[in-house]
Amino acid sequence: MAIKEINYNEKKFELSYIVKNPDQEKAILILHGWGSNKEIMQQAFGNCMKELRHIYLDMPGFGNSPNENILTTNDYANIVKLFLEEINTQPIAIAGHSFGGKVATLLNPPNLILLSSAGILVPKPFKIKAKIAITKFFNKLGLKAFRKLFVADDAKGMNEGMYETFKNVVNEDFEDNFNKVTSNALLFWGKSDTATPLWTAKKIDNMLKSSTLYELEGDHFFFLQHSKFICDKIVEKILR
Repeated sequence: MAIKEINYNEKKFELSYIVKNPDQEKAILILHGWGSNKEIMQQAFGNCMKELRHIYLDMPGFGNSPNENILTTNDYANIVKLFLEEINTQPIAIAGHSFGGKVATLLNPPNLILLSSAGILVPKPFKIKAKIAITKFFNKLGLKAFRKLFVADDAKGMNEGMYETFKNVVNEDFEDNFNKVTSNALLFWGKSDTATPLWTAKKIDNMLKSSTLYELEGDHFFFLQHSKFICDKIVEKILR
């Protein structure tokens, strides 16, 4: 594990990352989802795609990369871009799971790999809508201490900056961004995913100019059980 310090908008970000297969010339950057970290992604893909140099990055506020600043998805993409410049790497592919898929999309690499990417708005169940309404009510009364009783699972335990960041990114409509992608794209999706349902994958697939969608058994973390298939397809499509 290594640390790279990045200066962005007059703020310093210490980013933790891991490099696998360092002698390989061609590289792939692999980004985790919201609330996750580089170790989960390395667990899935670290023992395959040996033809590529792997870069696993903890984005700000996750894993071993601390953050208390309020950020947007665009900020995350800009920070990751600066990180790649600092390590002098232009990856031939960027893979992103869930929120990481949105960051990868903004980076518009030669090859884009989306693993149950977020970005298409999914109607919220009544229970979630009720939690949001109650939280807003307590905030208006100045009773933010009650917020933690109703906060979304993805935002629990986060500092104020990351909670505000979560609010910035959770309800983004990314359709315009998907429509602008010029990358060759591979989409891998869990058929039983409820966080980013399969219908959102089909919608993204239709928006992208050059893409292939693979529907696999499993939920939002389907890639943990299908890592070999995903690796084999990535190597087949971008190296052969």
